[in-house]
Amino acid sequence: MSDAALHTPPEVIVPFDRSRRTTSSRSTRILNGRFDRLSANQVVEELIRTIHAGQRATLCTVNVAILMMMRSNARLQRFVDSAKWSVADGQPLIWASRLGPRPLPERVTGIDLIDQLCGRAVRENIGVYFLGASDEIARAAADALRTRHPGLDVRGSADGYFGPDEAPARARAVAASGADILFVAMGVPRQEYFIEEQWAHLGARVVIGVGGSFDVIAGLRKRAPAFIQRAGFEWAYRVAQEPRRLFKRYLITNSQFIGLMSWTAVNAALHSRRSFWRSIPRV
Repeated sequence: MSDAALHTPPEVIVPFDRSRRTTSSRSTRILNGRFDRLSANQVVEELIRTIHAGQRATLCTVNVAILMMMRSNARLQRFVDSAKWSVADGQPLIWASRLGPRPLPERVTGIDLIDQLCGRAVRENIGVYFLGASDEIARAAADALRTRHPGLDVRGSADGYFGPDEAPARARAVAASGADILFVAMGVPRQEYFIEEQWAHLGARVVIGVGGSFDVIAGLRKRAPAFIQRAGFEWAYRVAQEPRRLFKRYLITNSQFIGLMSWTAVNAALHSRRSFWRSIPRV
């Protein structure tokens, strides 16, 4: 079943409180995206503080493919702009940030956040919920994390294959579980649409869209070795595992990103050169 058949997004956009969304000293702008200058450990600390403060918030992990998707999907762009945190889930974004005055400290991936948050959840007595993929994969991901983090309070899991009429029931189940952290693995932009539409009914304090992370955690797909991740070729490793689904997507989005960043760099160089010549006193 296609994503379009599973979900037809409505026109109403649910706003989040995001008055701080302008670029500040703690953030970096890359093309149409604004990224928080936080390490993975710092992100986890902020999420835990939000839960203990009784507040609610969303976090978006954005890679190059998602950043390019945002340029042609105004609704997705608005959702990411409205999230309390946006972090760079891709080494090319870290490299791109170094072209400016406020480089990002490190990549923060959805898979790593799930693992670190589950570890903290055990120590802080925080319940978690897994929504997305198939029932079998969601349960397997939850079981794998329970094994890795004994005592993890998994409040529930459910598949992500449901139509719009079933979405409210899924949200009510999450709220009834009492989970404070919700991981939604339904793919971009469907997971963002679900979070947006059901925000008032989910109940969870922190909600994170994590794409295909459950597949990796459950062992269905392998994650790229660390040296491939550091080299910025994790996308190629993923394409090798799912060439039919991912080859065209990454070819287009990576080419688009390289072109836009090159154009941005050329414009910045030309602007700097013009500013230099204008600063020279005329005789």
